[in-house]
Amino acid sequence: MQGTTHVNALPEIAVLAIPEDERVWVPQAPDVWFRPLMLNRMAGQWCNLLRVRKSGILSRHLHPNPVHGFVLRGRWKYFEHAWMAETGSYVFEPPGEIHTLWVPEDVEEMITFFNITGSMIYLDENQRHIGYEDVFTKIDMCRAHYAACGLGADYVDQFIR
Repeated sequence: MQGTTHVNALPEIAVLAIPEDERVWVPQAPDVWFRPLMLNRMAGQWCNLLRVRKSGILSRHLHPNPVHGFVLRGRWKYFEHAWMAETGSYVFEPPGEIHTLWVPEDVEEMITFFNITGSMIYLDENQRHIGYEDVFTKIDMCRAHYAACGLGADYVDQFIR
């Protein structure tokens, strides 16, 4: 039986999480990409896969809101904690915690699902603000990448709510 949808409701999103087309991955830094799954402008939220194919420090940052993560492939940790997030691990990041994401040298590829609301505030080693990301900067990054790689700037629209 097919369900019904309220006339004013937005359509659901059902996509292959790890895409067959490499162009869907949006470059974020050398050997670092994200794959948008849902970009919620009303709540300031985004869900994406983060893919890293390098070892070392990825970023030092904090979030003003909670973050949920689920490791699909590989492993990583925060220098500020003893635990290691490995394939199958769920990670909860409380608001305001500063953490430094690090990928071990023997990890060829790390892919983690993240559900983020609000922003990521990037910090230097002295905890000074050096940049940020939010749902709007993520949309801008997607539009520019998809236009440049031939998918079309409007390719990102399917993920926007």
